Amino acid sequence: MAEKNLLLEVITPERKVVSEEVDIVVAPGVEGQFGVLVNHIPFLSALDTGEMYYRKGGQVQYLFVSGGFAEVTGQKVTVLADSAERGHEIDVERARRARERAERRLAMGRTAEIDWARAEAALRRSITRMKVAGR
Repeated sequence: MAEKNLLLEVITPERKVVSEEVDIVVAPGVEGQFGVLVNHIPFLSALDTGEMYYRKGGQVQYLFVSGGFAEVTGQKVTVLADSAERGHEIDVERARRARERAERRLAMGRTAEIDWARAEAALRRSITRMKVAGR
């Protein structure tokens, strides 16, 4: 009889965020979003900053992930992320302040004092965190 569930593990340098059997995983790869069901062909993908979710039974759980890699085997998805947070763990006020700081820096225009790429990345992370927290 075929396996029905995937083991999903989401791990950051600080902690294990998720370790449970799930029906489907959808993650933000650098080449685009990808979905994984049990018995998927094995592959490795770098992760982008974005929203990741998984379904277990009828429940969908959302996470914020940023950077790292996802390894997919037929029975397991292992995510080694630079950072990952479940939606209910996100400090929305902190994310809002980070968004405002990034927007102020970007509003200054391209100058020698502003690390443009870093400000854009901070803006993207903060917006995604607020989106995931609102799910």
